[in-house]
Amino acid sequence: MKKLIIIKYGELSTKKKNIKFFITTLKENIESSLKGLDYNIKYDFGRMFIYSNELETVLEKLKYVFGIHEIMLGYELDTNDIDSIKENVLNLLKNKTFKTFKVITKRQNKKYPIKSMEISNILGGTILKGIKDIKVDVKNPELKVYIEIRNETSYIYFDAHSGIKGYPVGVQGKALLMLSGGIDSPVAGYLAMKRGIRIEAVYFDSPPYTSREALEKVKTLSKILSRYSGYIKLHVVPFTEIQNQIRGNIPAEYLVTIMRRMMYRITERLMKSINGKVIVNGESIGQVASQTLTSMVVINDVVSTPVIRPVACLDKLEIIDIAKKIDTYETSILPYEDCCTIFVPTHPVINPSIEKATLYENRFDYENLIKDAIKNTKIIKLSPNDKGEFDELI
Repeated sequence: MKKLIIIKYGELSTKKKNIKFFITTLKENIESSLKGLDYNIKYDFGRMFIYSNELETVLEKLKYVFGIHEIMLGYELDTNDIDSIKENVLNLLKNKTFKTFKVITKRQNKKYPIKSMEISNILGGTILKGIKDIKVDVKNPELKVYIEIRNETSYIYFDAHSGIKGYPVGVQGKALLMLSGGIDSPVAGYLAMKRGIRIEAVYFDSPPYTSREALEKVKTLSKILSRYSGYIKLHVVPFTEIQNQIRGNIPAEYLVTIMRRMMYRITERLMKSINGKVIVNGESIGQVASQTLTSMVVINDVVSTPVIRPVACLDKLEIIDIAKKIDTYETSILPYEDCCTIFVPTHPVINPSIEKATLYENRFDYENLIKDAIKNTKIIKLSPNDKGEFDELI
């Protein structure tokens, strides 16, 4: 009897013609997360099985891999003989304390001569005879005993840990995340990855208006998010000169609108340079002046790329709950402001017009400034377990 981890796919099993691509991508992502560990994986379209002498460490790593529905720590028998299953179930239950139980059987091998319900009844009777002072409870048992019968093997497990579900990162292509130091954009990145999107991130750096600590904060957020994808490339855009021109030429109420339009233009061009498909950001409808529907229309007008807003219809408390769950909240609330918040006027326009925005921004040569900013953008590749270095220049 071998101890192992069993993975259930959940939503992936509905993919039919694409199931091989989804599952092989999941396997590749798991292998990336387990780099440096000693393990072996086998899989089919129903289950994935991981063998290792470091199962507890593997189990911890798998908690961050999208595409997993459930994770079970179980036992593999190299037979599906019912007597052998009965003997091994009893041996495993000797180390467990419980008053009520239920046996749940699944036959992947439909040619197996005993039906699932009969197997459950046989094993239930064996357990009742072998262990004193317990009873069956089919509705709310303290312990669930799972049996799976396959072609030449069988599996026993008791505890099913919920995975983080979703699709494996990468199956939907790539996107560029507009990552500020706030609460919303890291959550948006997490939710995008959950739907199978591999993200890179862009941050607009405006020294001396923004501090070195603000950049370090965004790097930390990127590292936290990289737990779910293996790595994240962070594009650091020098934005100071554009910011200066906006402050010197644009009416105060339109500062944020024009700034966001410039950011969108830059983000779209960087996104195309990495063969991305969409832009992702943390905009939430109505949360600030630049996120009214009218503002979104005016800001969005400068790009032709689809913009995905995963938190658009969540309220702030819902976003905070997710931020706490994924461990970004405490970093996001550190008091280091980004350039989106540092120059917010007292009365920003909430219903801007495209005509006025276009008129105002034509007061300075933003096109050459954008080209210079992109030319001088630096890329930091960040992974969960390293410090991250400037390792590539655009």
